Amino acid sequence: MQGLTASERAGQLLMAGLDVNAGRTSLDALVARYHLGGVVLLGGWYGGVGPVRAATRHLAGLASDSATGGLGLLLAADQEGGAVQQLRGPGFTRMPSALEQGDLSPAQLTDQATTWGRQLAEAGIDVNLAPVADTVPANIGTANQPIGRWDREYGHDPGKVAKMSVAFLEGMHAAGVATTIKHFPGLGRITGNTDLTARGITDTVTTTRDPYLEPFSAGIAAGTDLVMVGSAIYSRIDPGVNAVFSRPIMTGLLRDRLGYHGVVVSDDLGAAKSVAAVPPGDRATQFVAAGGDIVLTATPSTVPAMHHAIVARMSEDVTFARQVEAAVIRVATLKVARGLASCR
Repeated sequence: MQGLTASERAGQLLMAGLDVNAGRTSLDALVARYHLGGVVLLGGWYGGVGPVRAATRHLAGLASDSATGGLGLLLAADQEGGAVQQLRGPGFTRMPSALEQGDLSPAQLTDQATTWGRQLAEAGIDVNLAPVADTVPANIGTANQPIGRWDREYGHDPGKVAKMSVAFLEGMHAAGVATTIKHFPGLGRITGNTDLTARGITDTVTTTRDPYLEPFSAGIAAGTDLVMVGSAIYSRIDPGVNAVFSRPIMTGLLRDRLGYHGVVVSDDLGAAKSVAAVPPGDRATQFVAAGGDIVLTATPSTVPAMHHAIVARMSEDVTFARQVEAAVIRVATLKVARGLASCR
């Protein structure tokens, strides 16, 4: 980390989306100029392993001393199952929804997740942005737009969700793929989809000692590589503040109370309507200042503003510069573990 410039440090905290229709070279200039730390494949890559592998090989080849400070790019995908399986076609097994996966035994799910993970590894994916650790109460069910409507939950009891999300995680780890427990501290009790609206996204029930935190605690204990924080609002923890901008949630609850010391990645801070009222640069700096590490944006055009804002605040705010330093160390540590960097 000490060998990175301020610009390179800021870039390591950014992960941009590569849409299937954009072309695999569309992020090249951003990687070179803004030193991106990662890329997530979005938009539905349904042509099988061939096009995905071609894209990941190209992206991995962009890493260099000048472009990324000698650190490799984290290459990620949303591969949960059911409606949220970004990679499909020849070479990728069609995955059942999480609700259907919840009908398996933990051992069966681990076995199947190992196969799915090996397919991701073969395609050049380092990080699966899964499993979902959200618990949707049975009395809300499909009225829960982000999770329940799409059967993305393993069940309606946090104990079961904890058991099955860990089983999925263990399968991915057996295949050599990093996991992301999401969406902390839980999207199961809201009705609005944070990607699509800023209404109906306030959870008035969840507390810092809530039983619905159990799946996240279990995922942390099982060694998840990343935790994704959502952009809902939790009125009993930090009223009026989106979780991705909340220090009480990301630092006070996740890092201090639950003891998580790994990489924290945001839910989308590019196109999500839940944060649209906040300028892109402020989204990035507020996330890092609250305790986050990787700013994920589905909208690559927001990268310049986010990057500039991080660099500018580093030069003005010593405390923030130290937070960036800590975040970069966490990201670099993950990359060393993934074989994407080596200690010098």
